[in-house]
Amino acid sequence: MDGIWDAIVVGGGHNGLVAAAYLAKAGRRVLVVERRPIVGGACITEEVFPGVKFSRLAYSAGLLRPEIIRDLELTRFGYEAHLFDPQFFLPFPNGDSLLLWNDAERNEKELARFSRKDAAAYPKYVAFWTEVMELIEATVLEPPPPLPDLLGLFKGPEAEELARRILLQSAADLLDEFFESEEVKAMLATATTIGLPAGPRTPGTALMLGHMLLHEINGVKQTFGYARGGMGGIAQAVAAAAVHHGAKIRTSTEVRAIRTRRGHVTDVELADGTREMAPVVLANVDVKTTFEKLVEPDAIDPTFLAQVHRIRASGVVTKVNCLLTELPDFTCRPGKTVQPHHQGYLDICPSIDYLERGWDDAKWGNPSKEPFLDCVLHSVTDPSLAPPGKFTLSIYSQYSPYRLREGTWDDRKDEVADTILETLTAYAPNLRHAVERRDVISPLDMEREWGLPGGCIYQTDMTPDQLFSFRPVPGWSGYRTPIGGLYLCGSSSHPGGGVTGAPGRNAAIAVLEDLRQRKPGSS
Repeated sequence: MDGIWDAIVVGGGHNGLVAAAYLAKAGRRVLVVERRPIVGGACITEEVFPGVKFSRLAYSAGLLRPEIIRDLELTRFGYEAHLFDPQFFLPFPNGDSLLLWNDAERNEKELARFSRKDAAAYPKYVAFWTEVMELIEATVLEPPPPLPDLLGLFKGPEAEELARRILLQSAADLLDEFFESEEVKAMLATATTIGLPAGPRTPGTALMLGHMLLHEINGVKQTFGYARGGMGGIAQAVAAAAVHHGAKIRTSTEVRAIRTRRGHVTDVELADGTREMAPVVLANVDVKTTFEKLVEPDAIDPTFLAQVHRIRASGVVTKVNCLLTELPDFTCRPGKTVQPHHQGYLDICPSIDYLERGWDDAKWGNPSKEPFLDCVLHSVTDPSLAPPGKFTLSIYSQYSPYRLREGTWDDRKDEVADTILETLTAYAPNLRHAVERRDVISPLDMEREWGLPGGCIYQTDMTPDQLFSFRPVPGWSGYRTPIGGLYLCGSSSHPGGGVTGAPGRNAAIAVLEDLRQRKPGSS
């Protein structure tokens, strides 16, 4: 037995680091063990090519809860985030394009080019979601209420209708209620199915339309942006805060098992046979890995384990990170010098039907022939990420189903990457010769390298039946588990995925509450 700790965090992703920082700040002796050589999990910056750094998986700042930034004083440890402006750029096949800014007046003029009715409807749409997300945001930093209590937030006939619309409707149906322009609806639909095994016409996807409104950067709400130094800058700041408060972090350290005795955690066993003792273990790995691989089967209630087996984790994403010799020269907005449309999200999603067709391919096990693309040129806003005269292009693409109808991901990922780049090249032809090198990450790669089951970027699917009090399973949404001293602090717990830090913070609060309730001297 090589160490005795107050708490051990299994997995050094951003949520695990947040949990460790809160516990260490409270005076607890904390160890973080991470299998990869760097911390951050999916929230990382890595030098893939010499002198070129990418946010290899997570690629958007703005979800990290401001309460966490404040509590852990992350700016003191190097955290720095800035707004995208414009927020979105969508080119269309007819040679037109749409820009969404951080300015209401500019947006009204831009949307009016497509529909005056939609320009007038957009502020009403934002107000609608602002009211809804204020209710939901109140549940983010605490265990989720049971479903009857959640629905109780919506009172009266009008409120019941609201609950029906946001929890049961499809994104396409809700957008049809507000807008008439296909281009405007396409711009707003882009965020609805990110990371989900669903299309915009799938019932229950309406809720994800409000997801972007949870973003906040430097006090500005409902906005996306970038982190200085890439997404790894966020993880490094949290890690620095944790270490400052006394936490120990070990990388290149794999956990073989979480050991229990008489229904309570005793220690973790590392791959080299070392065992580290602690009465508390926080699993930042997903719930399925925790209970299907790390905890002994005979230590788990069979009914609970059966619930875990039924949890879905469906990867639908391929990530392509490219080094460019010049900026994309879009046919609709020509130019290879930095322009506004190079500074935010570049999305390829001409219509809701386009997005739905992409899902039609994937639900039968085929990568989308015409994929949805969400792209960022990070080095335009942060030149430290690439050598002078070169640019980084991060392409998030779906749909790429983890389970392929034909072939394997090892055999097909370059073919899929070719389709992704060809799709973008149709709008920026110079990319045919501007891509110098590329790094392709398939759903299978995400599972093998980052431990994301099924390549699911949220650890487990964020569909309505796996959210709120259903996450990870009904009856166990409060971060605690049937095993005493074992807690879940990763994205497979409430409120789910995205670089929010909320699962880590909430799990740490639950641990501290339980420790305070123990009698002095009790184990």
